Amino acid sequence: MTQIATIEGRVPGGPAVRVTIEGELITHIEPLSYDPGQLVLPGLVDCQINGFAGADVNAEDISVEVVGALTRSLVAEGTTTYCPTIISGSPDRIRRALGVIRSACEQDPMVARCVAGIHVEGPSISAEDGARGAHAAEWLRDPDPAELADWLEVSGGLLRIVTLGPERPGSIEYIRAATAAGVLVSLGHTAATPAQVHRAAAAGATLSTHLGNGAHPQLPRHPNYLWAQLADDRLTAGLITDGHHLDADTVTAMIRAKGPGRTLLVSDAAALAHCPPGDYATPVGGSVTVDPDGALRLTGTALNAGSGSSLLDCLSWAMAQTPFEPADLLAMATSIPAGILGLSDRGGLEPGARADLLVTDADLRPLQVVIAGRTMGNPPGCA
Repeated sequence: MTQIATIEGRVPGGPAVRVTIEGELITHIEPLSYDPGQLVLPGLVDCQINGFAGADVNAEDISVEVVGALTRSLVAEGTTTYCPTIISGSPDRIRRALGVIRSACEQDPMVARCVAGIHVEGPSISAEDGARGAHAAEWLRDPDPAELADWLEVSGGLLRIVTLGPERPGSIEYIRAATAAGVLVSLGHTAATPAQVHRAAAAGATLSTHLGNGAHPQLPRHPNYLWAQLADDRLTAGLITDGHHLDADTVTAMIRAKGPGRTLLVSDAAALAHCPPGDYATPVGGSVTVDPDGALRLTGTALNAGSGSSLLDCLSWAMAQTPFEPADLLAMATSIPAGILGLSDRGGLEPGARADLLVTDADLRPLQVVIAGRTMGNPPGCA
């Protein structure tokens, strides 16, 4: 017999509703005449996560267990669908991470439910300081369609997004090969000219990776690669709205330029996200400092080393610090990334959708998480 459950809550910026769940699906949405005293949201969808709470997909010792721990830590914070993100590294490390994530999806049903695909950020990005961010220069290289084909094979088809700099030789041919294989291409960590940005979009690139970050500290006022990406409607911009990577005015201007429908929020969370303040040795980027305010910096510098926030943290900051409607911001963390990833059954509160739900208090602190109709428990925090 199919189990039936109900959850009540107010949709951010919307009405109070009762959500009826039968099995793995939402079957009914009914309005309520009273405020249940809590919020109900679709499960969050994050296209860029390197790690969280001590679990790191870029570590040499990545394992099926690490991917499982990462998934459960994210779920506890309301992220029910995500793309584990592998950054620039040796060919062997990237291949190993791809294979381990594939194995985790095959062996762990929770991971299989939550992983929408793998994002490889690099290694074909700019080698210039500033633009390359925390990526190690020694591993950066030009794009190779043969390597792309190998990644697809090793990952069992899980490769979903590749970030590259379109100024790299061979990038246009690579973009065409990737899109033909069903892989999304995102522009990021780039020193491209505006013409190179637009050529990449014409070839099939559809995303901008954490726009405004992984960039030079100083740029010409105009033209530059930020304006070009903001101006090109073929590109949907990912923004890290953790309060450290971008300030509120910049986020507001970028969303107004792209439009809410062509913007998605990402956490870019690193393994040290939600870990106590202090200095940590990391497998990529070297020593990283977790500041008391949660920011992650390359030790001794002001350079970001990924984000210390969850996507729920980023959504909460955006709702508090920008003038946009809560429903529009919520879509940037749910239905818009789900649509980009081709997941028609996620990202919304509607009959027929998979019952991925997040219940929070009025301050967006998580109270309950449901995945495919099942209530999840809370894992331990940062190891």
